[in-house]
Amino acid sequence: MAGTVNPVGDAGTWALEASGLGKRYRRGWALSDCSFRLPAGRICGLVGPNGAGKSTLLGLASRQVRPTRGELRVFGVPVDDPGVMPRFAFLGQDKPMFKRFSVAETLRIGSELNPGWDAEAAERIVRSGDVPMNAAVGTLSGGQRTRVALALAFGKRPDLLLLDEPMADLDPLARDEMGALLMAEAVERGTTVVMSSHILAELEDMCDYLLVLADGRVRMAGDADALVPAHVLVTGVTRDGELPAALSAHTVVEKRVQGRQFRAMVRPDGPLSGDWQVAEPSLEEVLLAHLRSPEAPALYTPGAGIETEGTRTA
Repeated sequence: MAGTVNPVGDAGTWALEASGLGKRYRRGWALSDCSFRLPAGRICGLVGPNGAGKSTLLGLASRQVRPTRGELRVFGVPVDDPGVMPRFAFLGQDKPMFKRFSVAETLRIGSELNPGWDAEAAERIVRSGDVPMNAAVGTLSGGQRTRVALALAFGKRPDLLLLDEPMADLDPLARDEMGALLMAEAVERGTTVVMSSHILAELEDMCDYLLVLADGRVRMAGDADALVPAHVLVTGVTRDGELPAALSAHTVVEKRVQGRQFRAMVRPDGPLSGDWQVAEPSLEEVLLAHLRSPEAPALYTPGAGIETEGTRTA
């Protein structure tokens, strides 16, 4: 299929723009021919199984990793340009901070390392969680440490916030609290957020944009509200253990046959008519179908893709 045709506009409206991006390690390609666009001001969920290339992509965007080939731009500027540094903040799952330093000392380090430091915002994030400013970072709970780490990130006043499994070690209550904090701060500042997570329900609640990776390639990219309606869940009876022939005219992302029953995630290429039931899937069902079927054609919503062969527009 032909790929998407990208709208012409100001390059600065794209927070991230990858074209043919690839990274190879000794064991092989972690990312290969990765192409997509992320509009500024969106909260993007980065989804994929372990080894899909999520951390590599975030490493490339945060300048911790150099690409083997291709190009990555941040707000229209090549990622290796020094001018990119003040525009992003990165927070990993390990949240590296000096454990013996107090919270106040940690925030002071942030102010000394970042010329545009927003002390008021950083302290507000910490104090709103009743985190003692004189407490050593190493004595804090997981939720408190995450709050301090987010204070450091937002204190930098980044245009782009890159989060690699930032809440994976939190209990459900702390995760909900940190998610609400992240959403409130990002919306208030208009910050673009890219957040990887294995918790699909978390992404459904927080993210309005999706980037799905499998086997180091982009499988889906674009507006969550458009990606999900592009699919239908078809169930019915099979006579020979195969899907009905009429479904071959459509893109079948995933099929499952159990006994005489079939269940298929389908991207219709026209009207669906047949002796079966059709239902709207959930975001989780769509994501899982694509993650289980990396061979399915890639899907982009308009504007999300760099034109390549084998991609479709939702």
